[in-house]
Amino acid sequence: MLGLDPDPAALLPEAIDAGTAAHASEGTDPAEPAARAIAVHCRALIAATSPACVAIKPQLACFERLGAPGRRALGEVCEVAAAAGLLVLADGKRGDVPHTATAYAQSLFGVTPTPWGDAEGLGADAVTLNPLLGRDALEPFLAAARGRGGGCFLLVRTSNPGAAELQDRGDGAACPPLHERLAALVDELGAGCVGECGLSDVGAVVAATEPALLARLRELMPRAIFLLPGIGAQGGEIEAVGGAFGPGRAAALVTASRSIAGPALEAGSADAAREAAERLRESAWVLAGGA
Repeated sequence: MLGLDPDPAALLPEAIDAGTAAHASEGTDPAEPAARAIAVHCRALIAATSPACVAIKPQLACFERLGAPGRRALGEVCEVAAAAGLLVLADGKRGDVPHTATAYAQSLFGVTPTPWGDAEGLGADAVTLNPLLGRDALEPFLAAARGRGGGCFLLVRTSNPGAAELQDRGDGAACPPLHERLAALVDELGAGCVGECGLSDVGAVVAATEPALLARLRELMPRAIFLLPGIGAQGGEIEAVGGAFGPGRAAALVTASRSIAGPALEAGSADAAREAAERLRESAWVLAGGA
């Protein structure tokens, strides 16, 4: 899966040229040329890597920090990905009280009714969610995702260094680690929507940087698709995450952002991203038993 975390200060040469041209024609608001540049940057990465990927994972904050122009760029990038046959997993880690969760779900998955007709949302196929507000805050997302045949990925064990401070804390069988309690919630929420492949529409974000946890988490979530962040720049090694693929090839998604975009930036060409994506795809295929 191609992670898209565009930084306006680190872009492909063709993207910088597009931003410079936009700046010359559209005025002095820096957000407009920056948004045009990141859209061109992401389009180039998608074109280069789409044969090796099943989805893109745009980090919403990287677009939203540019305001309305960034939101337009995000929509354009998602449309380009869909046209290339890729799924769109919106990475925003949303989570709020049910009323607000409904609005978030409309913005990501569905439509918002207005007196003038329905306003279209982003059209994502899946989203990442923060489950700490509880079941009722997740239900609007689940309902909206299921209404369009999509899915949700709940944070279970994240890849940042500080995650252990809360997510790994527990006190024996009576009070297991938080990541195990979240895993149980994922399994329960997905139990009623299992496809013919044996996997549910409720997945789990599980750090590739913590391979020692994978066997236990797979035991707790046998039907969940694992989204595995942390490969490459964060120190995770793809060779260590084979346990995530236990139920089959579709049971885990390896996501990489900097380790795919980085070579392209160094080379000044998206072709280098293609090579990095192909290497990851081949490694994941072997782990999943495809060799």
